[in-house]
Formats: sequence, structure tokens, C-alpha cells
Amino acid sequence: METQRILVTGGAGFIGTNLVEELRSRGHEVLSVDLLHHEDEADLYSDEYSDYVRGDVRNYRQIERIFEENDKFDYVYHLAAEYGRWNGEAYYENLWETNVIGLKNMIRLQEKLKFRMISFSSCEVYGDYKGVITEDLMETHPINETYQMNDYAISKWAGELMVMNSASMFCTETVRVRPLNCYGPHEAYSPYKGFIPIFIYKALHDQPYSVHMGHKRIIDYVGDTVNTFANIVDNFIPGEAYNVGSKPEWEKDIKEYSDIVLDACGKDDSLVTYTPPEPFTTKVKTVDCSKAIRDLKHDPKVSPEEGIKKTVEWMKDYYRIE
Repeated sequence: METQRILVTGGAGFIGTNLVEELRSRGHEVLSVDLLHHEDEADLYSDEYSDYVRGDVRNYRQIERIFEENDKFDYVYHLAAEYGRWNGEAYYENLWETNVIGLKNMIRLQEKLKFRMISFSSCEVYGDYKGVITEDLMETHPINETYQMNDYAISKWAGELMVMNSASMFCTETVRVRPLNCYGPHEAYSPYKGFIPIFIYKALHDQPYSVHMGHKRIIDYVGDTVNTFANIVDNFIPGEAYNVGSKPEWEKDIKEYSDIVLDACGKDDSLVTYTPPEPFTTKVKTVDCSKAIRDLKHDPKVSPEEGIKKTVEWMKDYYRIE
């Protein structure tokens, strides 16, 4: 495997932390970029994170400076983003500035410097489509079947359109990835996170939480996810988009995931309130990942039961819970 020089934006985040570790384990030279700079994140400056620099993708000058002060990067994994539909409603300024202006800044630098980019979108771009979701859905189906249901999803689709326009106008080379319910170690609690870390945090702290009935999901363990993402540099096909999720046979009702979490935490469902389906949220997402399997050797190995146990153990350690 040829060593590549790689920049990862959002490298101190949940997926970014795991991806940086995976890329370095393969012998690549990786520089991680994120916002963190105060003493609560001092561990970022340990030897393990010695190749870390502070930078805000919303500020073109800050990102340009990173490229000026470092040797040429072969690839950029652009992960930096504001995540989540309700986060996008409450903090829409941050969402649009980071997900759209931040990506546009990176595209402008790509047009000038000609690095290859892996741009992170989301399976949320498909809206509440009822059938099996393939990557060409956005081009082959009318908007009334695929329209995005919240600002987060809209911002991600706007980002994809910008990437495709740049490729057409300036011959930039980018691969787009659309992750699906990625979860696992290094994802701390926030009320705007996905349902797995919220359920685990609440259960471990004996706090009540709600489970919306009528929703089905496939979750993808982060170790499997970043393995696939890291494989992109070995078979980079400009212009491609990839769904990245777990095995179809692991699809479950969200209540089933809650039951697995409670079992892993040693709790019962007295903490849980079961409620009707959540408004403005997709009910079922059945995603076809065959392209990622074909091109990127996508091969999920960690079942939801095993992955949730691993995540519970990480969160116990992170929050110092016996």
C-alpha cells in the first residue's frame, strides 16, 4: 500500500477520530484539523495526536494557511460538519456556515491545488423514500419522492450539488459518501446525537428517555465504517457516490435497539416512554450498499449486539461509570 499524505477535517470528532486512527494504522501520513484548542481537550496534544492543528473550515484564511504551511496533500477527507436535524433547527447559522460555506471553502482550495477529496454527505439526502435506496435515486426519481425533510439534509444535498458543479466546471476529483446511522466509541453524549449514544448515555445515568415507535433503522459500527472510508484511497473513482451502512439483515425497529442497549447496560425499560412516530423524520430507510461492497470492499462484521456492547464499555470508561 502506497503511503499518502492526507488531511482530515473534523478529525477530532466522532468519525474523524476513528478514521484518523485507521488511516495512520495503514501507514499514511495524516494531519487532523478541528476546532478544539482549550485545556479540556488537552489529550489532543499528546503524542497520539501530535499531528493535529486547529482550524475552522468556515474561515477560508485559516484553512488556506494549513495548506500553505504543510507539504502537498494527496487526499482530503472533508468530515467537518454540523450534524443532526434538530441541531440544524436550533443552530441553523452554524449548520449552514459549516456544511455549505465550509465545504465551498474546501472546494475553492481544491480547484486551486488539485487534491482529491472525499466529501461526507448523509443518507438523509434521500428524504422519506419508501423503497430500496440506491445512489442514483436523486437523479432518477422526482423530487416529491426524495425531497429533504430538514435543514441538515438540505445542507448535505446542497453540498453534493456544489461538489458536482465544481467537477463539471473545474475538473476537480471528489468521491461523495453517504453514511447511515454510524455509531460507536468516541461519540460522547449530546441531545443532538443519534439515538444509540443517547439511549446508552441515558440508560447508564438512570435517566428517562423516549423511544418513537414505527421507525426502522440499520446502524453501522464505526470500526466497519472507517475501514470502508479508508479503502477509498486504494480505489478512488472520481464522481462516484457511495451509501455506507450495515447489513440489511441487521435492520431493526428502534425499540429493538433500545432493548439491546438496556440489556447491555443492565437496566430495564422502566426508564423508557414509548411514543408515536417522530414528525419530520423518516420512518424506514432500506439502503443498498452494493456499490461500496463492490468498489470499496465494504464488509460490515460487527453486529448491533456486539457493537452496542463495545460502545457501552467505551461510554462507561469515558464517563467513569463503574
